[in-house]
Amino acid sequence: RKAAEQGDADTQFNLGNMYYRGQGVKQDYFEAVKWYRQAAEQGDAKAQLNLGNMYVKGLGVKQDYVEAVKWFRKAAKQGDAKAQLNLGNMYAKGRGVKQDDFEAVKWYRQAAEQGYAQAQYNLGVMYYNGRGVKQDDFEAVKWYRKAAEQGDADAQANLGSAYGAGRGVRQDYAEAVKWVKKAAENGSADGQFKLGLAYLIGLGIQKDRTFAKEWLGKACDNGEQRGCEYYGKLNRGEM
Repeated sequence: RKAAEQGDADTQFNLGNMYYRGQGVKQDYFEAVKWYRQAAEQGDAKAQLNLGNMYVKGLGVKQDYVEAVKWFRKAAKQGDAKAQLNLGNMYAKGRGVKQDDFEAVKWYRQAAEQGYAQAQYNLGVMYYNGRGVKQDDFEAVKWYRKAAEQGDADAQANLGSAYGAGRGVRQDYAEAVKWVKKAAENGSADGQFKLGLAYLIGLGIQKDRTFAKEWLGKACDNGEQRGCEYYGKLNRGEM
């Protein structure tokens, strides 16, 4: 606090974090915002990112996507990968800015090229769906793989699907199962459903109804409606 009150931006950011987490002080989002703002106004990218997040969530301030975008942009222009990802998300969803897939791709790419896994996954999705870029399965797979190798569960599930469908890669059911299994074990509901399905029909893996039921049940518990439907059918002996 003594250093923060003397205007040290790093310390202001850290003090904001202490208030945000309730570490050493009672949790207080208003105080967190106060200190983030002071650091952010001095150009601290991490504080700008966190202040943007507070505006997105409406913590310590009234929710305001336009303000969030303003602060994300400041941090993103300084090269903060998380801010670049967040700014891309705002453009993709049209929050605080006019919806613009081209701008979304621009910011996802900047974060992705810095190795940020979630941005790599999002960029892959944009290529897969042809949003803001020309549709390109090979590019989609390239970015899914980069994120998947870093442990991103959604990217692992999508990479598995690409191998299963032969989109952007040569069709390979064993590789499909390998990535879907990684996704499932990482908690992806989509991955759990697809792994359960693979066990059910014996595609790329030995057929096993017990494992099928187990993974479909996990997918259902994780909010995947298709998992619930298949799990119910297995339970009723309809499959």
